[in-house]
Amino acid sequence: MKEGNFAEELTPEQKVSIFLEALPYVQKFREGIFVIKYGGAAMEDPLLVEKTLRDIVLLEAVGINPLIIHGGGEFINRAMKKKGLSPRFVNGIRVTDKELISLIEEVLSKEVGPRIAQKINEYGAKAVFIPGQEIFWAERWKAVSEEGIPMDYGYVGTIVGADLQPLLKLLHGQFIAVVSPLARAANGDIYNVNADVAASKMAKFIKAKKLIYLTNTNGILADEKDPLSRISVINRQQISLLKEKGIIHGGMIPKVDSALEALEAGVEKVHFLDGRMPHALLLEIFTDKGIGTEIVL
Repeated sequence: MKEGNFAEELTPEQKVSIFLEALPYVQKFREGIFVIKYGGAAMEDPLLVEKTLRDIVLLEAVGINPLIIHGGGEFINRAMKKKGLSPRFVNGIRVTDKELISLIEEVLSKEVGPRIAQKINEYGAKAVFIPGQEIFWAERWKAVSEEGIPMDYGYVGTIVGADLQPLLKLLHGQFIAVVSPLARAANGDIYNVNADVAASKMAKFIKAKKLIYLTNTNGILADEKDPLSRISVINRQQISLLKEKGIIHGGMIPKVDSALEALEAGVEKVHFLDGRMPHALLLEIFTDKGIGTEIVL
């Protein structure tokens, strides 16, 4: 069945039942803030971009306040390749020198973020892009290896605070805020921050009802080779076990760690969704069954 003809295939009763199923969720979440970590295929495939951003527009239209923290890893990688640079990651974190932070700022602030806001405006909502360094405050990240050896990631920051007033003003004016994963230090330096962690910090600071991660996997899998092994609900203990087994590894580690931190800080719900699935946001938020993985403590 072609998606464009889906509504035509439904009976009037089926169409009404879809709206009625969504109604209690619309009522429950009205005026709540949803922080959405937008990245992966959902922001790279043109068809998925349209579907995902239209879903976000619909959330705003029914009274929810979406706040987007966007990624941009593949856009950064392509820009690096053009300059003959090779990306380097340690524990899922991009090692960032002074040359690279300038490139990242250019890609995120002049290309990726403004384009997302522009698309949302084209789809009928009001969106504003704000560079993350105008919102987030950071300190240089001082990481230590398991052996206790200091690790230098370069211009990578850990977020220590945020100026929420510009965002709250936008949300109260029915605007959708689009924020990049950058932060500013006290000395004026700009730091690259992990977008998953930035989304978690934002959800914590702004007291979001939901934190939603759009990923390139079908939620969290018990077996990463089996896309049907999605775990519907997972807690801290189960996450630790999957880490020990190496099932949760690499870039998924900061995702799940930041999800747990958000829950500890009072965020009501955290979800991991497959951003490659059309309308994943609406299916998770407005249906009884849902389609992703919910993180609980």
